[in-house]
Amino acid sequence: MKARQYINMMGMAAAVLLSSCVKDALYDTPHPDYGKIAVTADWSARGEGIDIPATWTVTMGDYTGTETSATHAPDHLFAPGSYTLAVWNPAEGITVSGTTATVAAATGNRAGTDAFVNNAPGWFFTYTEQVSIEKDKDYPLTAAMKQQVRELTLVVEPTGDAAGRITEIVAHLTGAAGTLDFATDTYGAASNVALPFTKITEGDDAGKWKATVRLLGVTGTEQLLTGEIRYADGNPTPTTLKSDLTEALAAFNTGKGESLTLGGTLVETPEGMEVDGAGITGWEEVKGDDVNADL
Repeated sequence: MKARQYINMMGMAAAVLLSSCVKDALYDTPHPDYGKIAVTADWSARGEGIDIPATWTVTMGDYTGTETSATHAPDHLFAPGSYTLAVWNPAEGITVSGTTATVAAATGNRAGTDAFVNNAPGWFFTYTEQVSIEKDKDYPLTAAMKQQVRELTLVVEPTGDAAGRITEIVAHLTGAAGTLDFATDTYGAASNVALPFTKITEGDDAGKWKATVRLLGVTGTEQLLTGEIRYADGNPTPTTLKSDLTEALAAFNTGKGESLTLGGTLVETPEGMEVDGAGITGWEEVKGDDVNADL
């Protein structure tokens, strides 16, 4: 009798062991019916002197999470299917809805006027990828973050007898992008940005005027600098300023990790009271540290 009981117990133990082995063979993860992700952000393509953002956001399907470390590994489980993974960082002056980034409207005198947008948004990075999820799998993913805001500096050198009497250059640039769908690299309608020109008073470029802005990109058929030059004591009267930057900015939306400085010559500021207008010619890229372009 005891021998028979012993045999039965051994049979039950073998059955349990066999069942355990079958289960181990069938499932590779603790989530056999779902998939799980871990996203590591790669910030190596950011521009010189730009810090890694303090926080970044991951969205996929109905999941949204924020992260402060290098890797985001949420407990959230994903049902099998196809998803759009979108990764981006919160940036001052930029809002995100889905995969569309929008630059905030300008404040101050430009607020609500002729679609002016913020001319100095924060550094913004994005990544998107189509991810196919299968059940019972873990997905280690790398997000190669792409810089989406580029710095532009314009430097102009006035000429003519009235050049030294310039007190102010009030100008703006048309054809700036106010929105970007970063999943498709599609820019929205053209907006305007104010160009904050200031006079350079030191160094080899003393006497020139420069303006530095940050842009999400350029869009539309043309980018025009339009404005007015003002002089001491109103003599001569203000000069209308126009310049076409379309060709010079044709490749602006590529290589955003590098700032762009363009230099041009302000042609013949007027000598007398009658003013027809002025233009800037010879726009060329300025390389190296010839001009201090800090924003």
